[in-house]
Amino acid sequence: MKVILVQDVKSLGRKGDVKEVADGYARNFLFVKGLAVPANAGNINSRNHEIKLQQDRAAKELATAQKQAAELADKKIIVYAKAGDGGKLFGSVTNGDIAAALADMGYKIDKKKIEPLEQIKNLGQHQVQLKLYPQVQATVTVEVCDESKR
Repeated sequence: MKVILVQDVKSLGRKGDVKEVADGYARNFLFVKGLAVPANAGNINSRNHEIKLQQDRAAKELATAQKQAAELADKKIIVYAKAGDGGKLFGSVTNGDIAAALADMGYKIDKKKIEPLEQIKNLGQHQVQLKLYPQVQATVTVEVCDESKR
């Protein structure tokens, strides 16, 4: 009997796979536990429609990330921090500080997607890599300024 897996099933397959299984296994285990549905025409069409929606959503997210990367390429992000003599910071500029500065500019980027190329502990300009999507990265300049000179 052919079934469409609704969830990942260990040693059988992943969600959305069409598999050939024994009739008893399908009726007594997979259907009862809600792990699979019969592979009839309606369910196959539903699966194909869901796959198309996922592909469209992924393409839209990729296009949005590429647009955002192009916009951020020529922007300078300014972060204010307390600094002592010689431009040395009290602490360091964190990913959260950079994410907050980006949010002030109108870009909502998760702090987990921000990777400084070096630890930011001094005033001045620093390069930071943003991983906007698995294939899309942007390198931006973060300028750290003394908070007292705001």
